[in-house]
Amino acid sequence: MPADPVPLYRIDLPLTRKITAPLKAGDRLLLSGLLYTARDAAHKRLDTLLDQGKPLPFPLEDACIYYTGPSPAAPGRPIGSAGPTTSYRMDAWAPRLLMLGLRGMIGKGERSAEVIRAIKWAGAVYLGAIGGAGALLSACITSSETIAFEDLGTEAIRRLTVKDFPVTVVIDSRGENLYRNGRHGYLQYRP
Repeated sequence: MPADPVPLYRIDLPLTRKITAPLKAGDRLLLSGLLYTARDAAHKRLDTLLDQGKPLPFPLEDACIYYTGPSPAAPGRPIGSAGPTTSYRMDAWAPRLLMLGLRGMIGKGERSAEVIRAIKWAGAVYLGAIGGAGALLSACITSSETIAFEDLGTEAIRRLTVKDFPVTVVIDSRGENLYRNGRHGYLQYRP
């Protein structure tokens, strides 16, 4: 059987420019370390805190946010199903967070041109997780702690510890976009 042409990298979080710089759209990663969850309601509150000059509930520098709203945990588990949320819902706030040091975002779906420009400026990456596989992804989450906005329920901000959490680089730090380039490659080679 031929070798898999798509590289697989094991990455220890946090993400730094040194880690993100060589990554290419299409690379597969297994992430281990700390992720933070936040969806649109939490992003709006983060934006308000920044407007008010107040501290954020986690350090943005080199952080990675997973766009997810996990279901309740089953007994003995740290978290329930934790699949990715459609990312464009966070596009209004992502550029500001990237400018303040956010280095990675995990979700599904396309991003706006403004977000892609901010990814390039920040030397960041946008990572895709497989939609519909939340139960499988949650098996890679070893701990979960709500750290802010508990009143938001599933949209509260959580600190997750992950081990070998599988993602694909969708938009790399140079702005290369797997959704666009991959579509072109597929159309070029399909029968």
